[in-house]
Amino acid sequence: MALFILIILGLAYCWRSFSFISEFSSPSGIYSFMNKRQQRYGKVFKTFVLGRFSVFMTGREASKMLLAGKDGMVSLNLFYTGQQVLGPTSLLQTTGEEHKRLRRLIAEPLSVDGLKKYFQFINNLAIETLGDWPRRTVLVLEEAFTFTLKVIGNMIMSLDPACEEQEKFRANFKLISSSFASLPFKLPAIDFHSGIQARDRMTNNVLTLLVASHDTTTAALTSLIKFLGLNPAVLEQLRDEHRQIQGNRNGVNLTWSEVNNALHRQAQVINETLRRATISPWFSRKAAQNFEIDGYKIERFDEPPKPFSFLGFGSGQCICPGINLAKLKILVFIYHLYPIVAETL
Repeated sequence: MALFILIILGLAYCWRSFSFISEFSSPSGIYSFMNKRQQRYGKVFKTFVLGRFSVFMTGREASKMLLAGKDGMVSLNLFYTGQQVLGPTSLLQTTGEEHKRLRRLIAEPLSVDGLKKYFQFINNLAIETLGDWPRRTVLVLEEAFTFTLKVIGNMIMSLDPACEEQEKFRANFKLISSSFASLPFKLPAIDFHSGIQARDRMTNNVLTLLVASHDTTTAALTSLIKFLGLNPAVLEQLRDEHRQIQGNRNGVNLTWSEVNNALHRQAQVINETLRRATISPWFSRKAAQNFEIDGYKIERFDEPPKPFSFLGFGSGQCICPGINLAKLKILVFIYHLYPIVAETL
């Protein structure tokens, strides 16, 4: 008899979870789930969904209590699937001082001043997105989802809205968002399983960008300063270029035009540093086909470099996508270095 009761309870709990997922995924969203139970049980009710008992509350007083209550009274507690997909150190998972610390870290880039540089991009993207709406039938939810992700993708990974990687980013994020309210089973047909896989793909690529952009630029700057210390004549030539630029300028700050048009000697020094120093992380390679190398000879830059002889940032399909960002950071850094260093390093 006890076993029979447990089976009945188990089936009832599973049915409630299936019902929650079904209604949560419907066009009306969680409203349908809440409305049916609110009419039956009142504004506050408890039910079992997605592996745990949860209390659902509606109304102004409930919102005030949950969102503006005292610290420590309640904290965000995602369903198990959401916890697993986002991870324990997510801003949505942490509480107390750790949560405040993470919020401080993201406050600056998301402030009004921090977002100014993205205004024109968002403006142009909105015009482009809305431009063809009058000529076709649109699914507003899908269009809004795509638009917001294009903005986020550009802000955090500089993805072009029309590139293939942006579409992969959108597809993976869609899998992740749909997994938050799903059955907690790692099976191919379950959204939770797809969300975990999509999370891993995105994590791998973000970590790759962080590692690649940090290590190469750090190594290049270190080597460049070392070489300047060993070649005081070159350092003096860079000082002359620096003084000339300062003399021709009205303002005090380095401008984008100067970066592109005036720092000729500095650009040559950077290229020579990249030629002489090994800045790329050491990675082994796996041959995709048979090939042959007859031998090589490193040439100076007196003649145009031969293809694949300048490998500071890789080459071909494997060339570092952050090459221009890295060079810009090095240019600006070295430009401001000259006035504060001694005559010889």
